[in-house]
Amino acid sequence: MRILIAIIGMLLLSTAVFSQTRSRTRRGTQSSKSQPASGAVAGARTSGATRIADQIKNLTKFVYLLGGVAKGIEQVDEAARKNEASPTALQQNAQNKAAVKTSLQNVREGLDALEIYFRSTPGLEGYYLKLAGSASGAATAEEQAAAGRFDQAGRTLLGVVNRLTDVLLVMR
Repeated sequence: MRILIAIIGMLLLSTAVFSQTRSRTRRGTQSSKSQPASGAVAGARTSGATRIADQIKNLTKFVYLLGGVAKGIEQVDEAARKNEASPTALQQNAQNKAAVKTSLQNVREGLDALEIYFRSTPGLEGYYLKLAGSASGAATAEEQAAAGRFDQAGRTLLGVVNRLTDVLLVMR
């Protein structure tokens, strides 16, 4: 179970890395003044789409791992209700719950950063309207996990993945 939590933590730390992508430049001469502007917009769209794709990958991995962790948490909680859980299992379960909550906070922060990037980058403002609400979906999942509803938090995150995918489709 600790390995699973460690993997989740590593995945969520990698969401901060997605913002550090290298920029790609286009070689060649451009004779018209409108070409550089359209090239900048195309570059911004490519960069934005890459960031969304990275976020989708991270979220789907997280949701997959969350399913197993949530199942384990539920089993220990059920055993605790029946007074069948050991103190070690209860302590580990509390650590797992805290790790999931922290991971969900990191997911929300990553989505906040993505929304800010889209809102503040010329050429991506139009896509921001479709992206807006992703971070609030993650905040809802965070609240659900805080209330002990880990399965529902995972389902909420699936809705966030759907929203991100829709934005990616519009951008192509």
